[in-house]
Amino acid sequence: MSVEWQDRTIGDLCDAGVLELQTGPFGTQLHAYDYVANGVPVVPTEAIRNRQINHSVLPKITLSKVEELAQHRLKPGDILFARRGVQATGHIGCVREAESGFICGTGAIRLRVRAHDGNISPDFLSHVLANPATVEWFKFHAIGATMPNLNEGIIRSFSFKIPPLPEQSAIAHILGTLDDKIEMNRRMNETLEAMARALFKSWFIDFVPVRAKTEGRDPGLPKHVADLFPDSFEDSELGEIPKGWEVGAFGDFLYQRVERCAASLETAARPYVPIDCISPKSLFLSESKSGEEAQSSLTKFYKGDILFGAMRPYFHKVCIAPFDGTTRTTAFVLYPRRAHDFAFATLQLHHPDTIDFATRHSTGSTIPYAVWTDLLDTMPVVAPPQDVRVAFNHLVRPILVRIPEPYFENRTLAGLRDTLLPKLISGELRVKDAERILEIA
Repeated sequence: MSVEWQDRTIGDLCDAGVLELQTGPFGTQLHAYDYVANGVPVVPTEAIRNRQINHSVLPKITLSKVEELAQHRLKPGDILFARRGVQATGHIGCVREAESGFICGTGAIRLRVRAHDGNISPDFLSHVLANPATVEWFKFHAIGATMPNLNEGIIRSFSFKIPPLPEQSAIAHILGTLDDKIEMNRRMNETLEAMARALFKSWFIDFVPVRAKTEGRDPGLPKHVADLFPDSFEDSELGEIPKGWEVGAFGDFLYQRVERCAASLETAARPYVPIDCISPKSLFLSESKSGEEAQSSLTKFYKGDILFGAMRPYFHKVCIAPFDGTTRTTAFVLYPRRAHDFAFATLQLHHPDTIDFATRHSTGSTIPYAVWTDLLDTMPVVAPPQDVRVAFNHLVRPILVRIPEPYFENRTLAGLRDTLLPKLISGELRVKDAERILEIA
């Protein structure tokens, strides 16, 4: 390693004016009643993970409230620490242009590279802090067993090696290239999900083809598909629905799989997906754990099954399984009764009405759970005729089955990144050697 590499703590760099730490607003400054439907996003603990800011779980506040919290506004290049919670503590998120002006949440600590300094690359620093060994260091040093917490003092004590700025930039570029490929897959999945949800909403929530025919307009569908829709509505217990359609129960379309793992060897051989591995409001499963980390009371699932959070506040966690694996009883394992109902059932499960129903009917004071049999499976839903569901499945199933596919590529990319990262930031592996490894990969 070059003698130009220097050992520094974050505290050293803060004292030198290179870095700046600031804890998010106190709870007395930001209350639950400050959140509104539309406004400026606030970044909470649960949105911070794997150098990313998850936009699907961001509460919002008014512009007037933002003015009160102006010192907590975020800038591109800021790094946010999740400072509390068993799962979140120690993870970091990078603020990009897309998050400029957002507000740091009460459960986060902001680290900022001061603009006038040119010796530290925010991208390089973010990779150092996202290193799994670094995350574990922060978890180990967090205060409190039940609810671990980070504070500025702990963060200041973290030590790392600083190479010259050109080498920092080169290291960040190599690791960023891998992250960019992972991010591109994620965004592609977001687009696919948006397309599928939009068509579901059009056909089965807003009844757009039926309304178009009622008003004498072209539904904008191929004739053989448009002919499947009626040209009028009728009343039902769920309100106005297309004529000839029925109100059914959700269980008419989905089974629950309750197949327990009988032996520890079988458990260890299957990937394990606890509820915290399922992303909020996304059908894409981005991570899993080794079966050796699994605990008791495990349910098997199979590739193509749908996992759905079974406890509050996780009813918004839904994903399509990309492999055979296991999960705990904190997630339902569901699959369609008929192959042609896959698309309809999956997107109905992912719809806010289903999440709201599960939330309202969950029971238990400490950890509110829902049950499938005789509760969620009885949820009333608009039941389109079979030929409409078949047509929908023909259009949408090819979109949905593509969503789990990047899982394995992303795992490979993340594994390569996590292998290179500690070697690069420690100086054990030089940039040119890493570039050759990437060429081979």
